Amino acid sequence: MLSLRFLARAAAASLSLLLSAGTAAADEWLIRDYLVDEIRQWSNSPVVLLTLEASNQRYAGLDQAGIDALDAQWRAEREVEDQPLVTAVLSSPLSSYLTKIQARSRGLYTEIFVMDARGLNAGQSAITSDFWQGDEDKWLKTFQVGPDALFIDAIEVNEDTGTENAQVNLSIAQDGKVVGAITVEINVTELRRRHAAGKV
Repeated sequence: MLSLRFLARAAAASLSLLLSAGTAAADEWLIRDYLVDEIRQWSNSPVVLLTLEASNQRYAGLDQAGIDALDAQWRAEREVEDQPLVTAVLSSPLSSYLTKIQARSRGLYTEIFVMDARGLNAGQSAITSDFWQGDEDKWLKTFQVGPDALFIDAIEVNEDTGTENAQVNLSIAQDGKVVGAITVEINVTELRRRHAAGKV
């Protein structure tokens, strides 16, 4: 026979899973209800669309070997002072625009970057670990899906800050055609706080 202690532990584990699922669903509702429309609005600004148009033209003929070479260059530049590729992206008008949006969010947005039609970074609020995102769900589940695609990734804990964060990923479209995608990392801990305080 199963012991009462075992049954109690199993029941507690099941309850914990249900509560976690409920919390995750509530967090996703908060993100969808309060942030997605806002992100769609500012991610369709002229500076975003013009930068994506230029990036898509620049890299239109690039094969996978060329993409891999750029990604390797980006990773290498992160470790040295001479950073022509990193500097070109981070100093662009789009990166400045995204940096200002992140700053105005007052801790709600912790990272923002825009990807072009090849999955390459077109602009970002801070340096990313890699230049090519085309093999990741943030691009595959948005750009590859359609103009209205939305993918909210699982919540993860930031070990440095202790906050819970989730990446919100959306397609960017112009005249009904997908031209890029955007990832916005949300400080879910801060979002919950603002919602509890009636500030969102």
